[in-house]
Amino acid sequence: MQKQESGKNNLKFLAFEVTGVNSMSRKHRKSFNGLWLIPAILLTSASAQQTNTSAGAQAPTPAPKTVVINVWPGVAPGSEQWKQPETTLGTPGNQRILNVTTPTLTAYLPAPSTATGTAVIVAPGGGFVGLSIDSEGHDVAKWLVARGIAAIVLKYRTVQLEGQDAAQLNQSSGARFRTQLSNLPLIDEDGKPGIADGIQAVKVVRAHADEWGISPDRVVFTGFSAGGMITAYTAIQPDARPNYAAPIYGAPIASIPPIPQGMPPFFMTMAQDDNLAGQYILRFYEALKAAGYRPEFHIYNSGGHGWGMRKQGKTSDHWIDEFYYWLEAQGLTHPAR
Repeated sequence: MQKQESGKNNLKFLAFEVTGVNSMSRKHRKSFNGLWLIPAILLTSASAQQTNTSAGAQAPTPAPKTVVINVWPGVAPGSEQWKQPETTLGTPGNQRILNVTTPTLTAYLPAPSTATGTAVIVAPGGGFVGLSIDSEGHDVAKWLVARGIAAIVLKYRTVQLEGQDAAQLNQSSGARFRTQLSNLPLIDEDGKPGIADGIQAVKVVRAHADEWGISPDRVVFTGFSAGGMITAYTAIQPDARPNYAAPIYGAPIASIPPIPQGMPPFFMTMAQDDNLAGQYILRFYEALKAAGYRPEFHIYNSGGHGWGMRKQGKTSDHWIDEFYYWLEAQGLTHPAR
């Protein structure tokens, strides 16, 4: 299903001025750069705490149990030689994590009395350079667990950056973004460890299904921006597909992978003025349709890129309500009968 704002009746209104990195004017390239950095630099502590409470709103529930486990039993494969220390920048509610070497899952588990048996894996965005861990991670998880849904935040591996302090790390991350923009296949390369972590995360969550009180056939994978790209790639895997997939303003960037049979149901969102990932999200949506799938697709009038749980006074503020309604339509907001 495709949701459109008033007065819009097809996808043609999405007139993106950017058709490729090499064809951008300096003005548009600058705008593109800025949008790509939104998840990392535009979150504010106050707005990150302002989350919607309408869909599935409930009376106060018992505090959720929180469990943190490693994604891999030992050193994550492919990062044996990584030496840069993991670093968290920003303040609580507005944090981003750089140089993730040891991927983890933080599971927010509802009380048995309110548990639905559904699990949602949440992959933050950040261009595979960093992770917007609050607005696109823990804040999402807290919203979901308050509604009886086990929410598991995936802290996946990011590209290694040089730097001894925040200023140097910010400089290194900015340089990497610019390099990605001039060489889109580099995004795929930078994303390989995170994608591997996402696939493994699905396996780990199912392995803990009994312990965590979830159903192994009710595993949802959602991700933001780069995390949305991870979501798409987990959905095409033959051996570890989630049962449902929800990329939020994210999709494969450099190219569309082959679309196999047996893909899970999709929920997708974007804003019309997303000049970063918009064209790639539309391309992925059309590829799914061409392969015979019918993803639910919400297109908002505005909102840009990287909004997460921030409130901007726009209809895109309510993406999580509509995500919840979609989960409800799949029968995932109540225990299986």
